[in-house]
Amino acid sequence: MKYKAIQYLLAFLALLLAPCSLPPASAQVGGTNSSYSRFGLGLLHEQSQGFNKSMGGVGLGVRIGNRVNTVNPASYSAMDSLSLILDVGMQGSFGQMTQGTTKVGVKNASFDYAHIGMRLTKGLGLAAGFMPYTKIGYEFASPDKPVTTDINTTQNITSSNIYSGSGGLNQAYVGLGWKVYRDISIGANASFVWGDYTHMLVPLFKENGVGSTLYSSTTKHYEAILRTYKIDLGVQYPVRLTRQDWLNIGATASIGHKIAQDATLQHYTSRGDTSSFKATSPFDLPYSFGIGASWQHKNTLIVAADVHHEFWSKCRMPIETPVGYEPMTGHYTDRTRLAVGAQWTPAPLDKRYWKRIQYRAGLNFSTPYMMVDGKNGPKELSLGAGAALPITNRYNSRSVVNVGLQWMMRSASAAGMVKENYLLINLGVTFNERWFMKYKIE
Repeated sequence: MKYKAIQYLLAFLALLLAPCSLPPASAQVGGTNSSYSRFGLGLLHEQSQGFNKSMGGVGLGVRIGNRVNTVNPASYSAMDSLSLILDVGMQGSFGQMTQGTTKVGVKNASFDYAHIGMRLTKGLGLAAGFMPYTKIGYEFASPDKPVTTDINTTQNITSSNIYSGSGGLNQAYVGLGWKVYRDISIGANASFVWGDYTHMLVPLFKENGVGSTLYSSTTKHYEAILRTYKIDLGVQYPVRLTRQDWLNIGATASIGHKIAQDATLQHYTSRGDTSSFKATSPFDLPYSFGIGASWQHKNTLIVAADVHHEFWSKCRMPIETPVGYEPMTGHYTDRTRLAVGAQWTPAPLDKRYWKRIQYRAGLNFSTPYMMVDGKNGPKELSLGAGAALPITNRYNSRSVVNVGLQWMMRSASAAGMVKENYLLINLGVTFNERWFMKYKIE
C-alpha cells in the first residue's frame, strides 16, 4: 500500500512541476479562447477541485476529512489521520461566441489542478498544490470601418484592428489548517503567483476590401512578466444540530496588495519608428472576503452555499494616456460570486456499487470584475452536475474518479458585447490511500 502511495506522489509531483518547466511564452496552463481575456489580468479561474467542481464551487463551510478543500484552508484540520490525499484534474470546453449575427465555435483543453493533503498531527492538516489563477488567450478582428476615399484611385479605404493575446497567472500554494480551540479551526494558504501576458493590436488598412501597406499605421505590443504572493485566511466552526446533523459555518479573507513588477508598451510604426513606455508597478491583487455554510446529514447528504466578494474597484491597471503608460483605477468593478451545491451518497458502505456513488449538482453566479469600454463586463452563470465513481475495493469509496458536466454562460452587459456559451467537461482522480496505517502481523 505504501509503495502504491509513493507512486501516486511521484505522479502528482510530475504534474505539479510540468507547468514550471514550460518556456515563458507557454507558461499558461489553463486555456481559453474568450475575447474577454483581453481585459485586466485575464479571465479568473474558478478555484474549485474534484469534490466541488460539480457543486457550483462551494466550499467555505464544507469539512470533509477525505478530500482537499482549498476554498477554505481551515478545513485542512479535518483531514483523516491515516490517509494521503492526491487530487488531480483537467478540463475540456466546447463553446460558441455570438456577436450580432456572427457566431464562432471554439474548443479547448487544459490542466486544471493538482493537490496533495495529509494530517501532520492531531488537529493540524497540511495541503499543497497548483492551479491557474487567470487565463488569457484570444485572437479576433474588429469590423471594417470606412476611413476615406483615395483621391488618386477613388477607391474606398477602410480600417480594422487585429487583436491577439496569450498568457495568464498560475499559483502554487502551501497551506495549514489548525483546530485551535474545541471545534474552532483556522487556516492559511500562502501562494506564489507567477506568469506573463502579451497583447498585440495591429491596424489593418484595406482598399476596396483588399489589404494595403500604403498607409501609415502603428502596431502596439503590451507585455508584462509578473511575480508576487497571495495570502488567503480561513476559519470554520461546526455546530451539532442533532446526532446525525451538522451545520458547518466558514469564512475566508484574502489580503490585497500591489504587484511589484512593471508593464511595458511598445509602438512600432509602418515607417520603422519604435517607441517604448513603462508603467511602474501598475497591478494589484484585491482584498476579498467570503462567508458560507453547509448542512451535513450523516455521511450521505451535504448541502452548501457561499457568498464571496472581491474589491477589484480599488485595484489599478496600466492604461495608455496622451503622455505615456500609467497605472490607473476606474477600469475594474467589485465582483460578487454566489454559489450553491449538494452531494448525495445513497449508502456509502453498501455492497451495491451505484449506492456508493457520490452524486453532485450545483450552480453559481458572478458579477464581472472587468470593465469593457467603460461598461461592466459580462456576468457569468454556471450550472453543473457530476459524480464521484469509486475505483477501489468494496465498502471503500475514498478513492474516486470525478466526472462532471457544466453549462456556463457569459452574458453581455451592454449592446454590442459578445455572448459566450460553453459546455465544460471536468475529469479528475482523487487518490485516498491508507498510507499511515500500521498493520499487525499475526
